[in-house]
Amino acid sequence: MPAQRWSDLSPRRQTGMLIAASVQLALAATAWTDLARRPAALIRGPKALWAVLIAVNFIGPLSYFVVGRRR
Repeated sequence: MPAQRWSDLSPRRQTGMLIAASVQLALAATAWTDLARRPAALIRGPKALWAVLIAVNFIGPLSYFVVGRRR
């Protein structure tokens, strides 16, 4: 399937992509902020590894919030 231009997408698809991108960026920014402020003793695993994993689409930030933080 050839790549499509932004202008070739329907308005509904453009809106969906913008919403998905906004949610992804918000999740990642929130996770990175929490990671930076949380002491290393309250993180499962190395902070540097989590910083990289958070960049992986929706899976990274969600994994950090579910698995990476200790209570």
